[in-house]
Amino acid sequence: MNTNNMMFIDPHIHMTSRTTDDYARMRQAGIVAIIEPAFWLGQPRTEVGSFKDYYSSLVGWERFRASQFGIRHYCTIGLNSKEANNEELAEQVMELLPLFVYKEGVVGIGEIGYDDQTAAEDKYYRLQLELAKEVNMPVQIHTPHRDKKAGTIRSMEVCIEHGIDPGMVIVDHNNEETVKDTLDRGFWAAFTIYPNSKMGNERMAEIVKQYGTERIMINSAADWGISDPLSVPKTAALMLQRGISQEDVRMVCYQNALTAFGQSGQIKESDWLEPMKVDQTAKFSDNSVLRGGQTPVVGDASTGSDLTDIIVK
Repeated sequence: MNTNNMMFIDPHIHMTSRTTDDYARMRQAGIVAIIEPAFWLGQPRTEVGSFKDYYSSLVGWERFRASQFGIRHYCTIGLNSKEANNEELAEQVMELLPLFVYKEGVVGIGEIGYDDQTAAEDKYYRLQLELAKEVNMPVQIHTPHRDKKAGTIRSMEVCIEHGIDPGMVIVDHNNEETVKDTLDRGFWAAFTIYPNSKMGNERMAEIVKQYGTERIMINSAADWGISDPLSVPKTAALMLQRGISQEDVRMVCYQNALTAFGQSGQIKESDWLEPMKVDQTAKFSDNSVLRGGQTPVVGDASTGSDLTDIIVK
C-alpha cells in the first residue's frame, strides 16, 4: 500500500537546520503542516539578542519559507534545557519569552524539560510550566538522552506538581522503555524517528501494534545532525505495509498532532484544507527563496494539486 492522497503533520522538526529543497520534497510527500520547536543551535548562544533573533525567525522567515512550498508552519517557543544551565542568560530569556508566546502560529511552550537534570534545568523548566499555565498553551517536553526513563517520569511528575493537565503535554522522544509510563499517566506520547538511533520506523510500527493509536504521534525532529525530514511519510508507508490500517496511520501521523496542539487555538485543519496559493514572486524582508535565474512558481499548492514545477528535481 502507498500513502498517495494522505496528509501528514510533522509535529517536531527543526527546519532552521534544513535546506529549502527539503520543504519542496516534504510537500510532495504529503506533509501539509509542521511544528518547529525552539531548540539549541549546536553551540551555546552568548547574548540574549541571539535568542530574540532566533525566535523572530521562527515566527517570521520560516513561516514564509514554508508557505512558498504550500506548507503551514507553526512553532513552539521556549528555553531549551541545555541552555538553561547558563543562568545569567536564562534569566534574560525568561523576560523575552512572553513577547513571543502570543505571536501568530505559536502553538505551545517548548521544547523544554531536562538534559543533564541539573538544578538550573529544573528551575527554568518549572518557570516555563508556569508560563504555559498563564497563557493556557500546550507544553512540548524534551526528554533527556541519558537516564531517559527516570528523566521522563520526573518531567511528568513535575507537570502534575504544577497542576498541568497531562492532556496539555506532549512528551517527546519516547521509546519502548518510556511509552507505557507516559500513556498510563495520560500524557501525549511522541516518538522521534531518527536513522540508526532514538526510534526506528520498524520499532515504531511494533509500538503502534502493541499500544494502539490513542495519544501517540510521530515526528522526524530533523535537525543539523543525521536525520530525515521525510520520516513521517516513510514511517506511514511502512506501517501500512505491516498491516496497520490507514485510519490508525492517519491518527499517529496526522490527527493526534492536530488534536494535541490544536488546544492552542493557533492551528486548525481549515488552515490547509482551503486551497493554498504559492507565490514565489513574494519576498520576506526583501529576501526570496529563489536565487538568480530561477523561475518563480505561482499557483495552487492544495492537496492533490500537481506540484511538479515546485519540487526541486
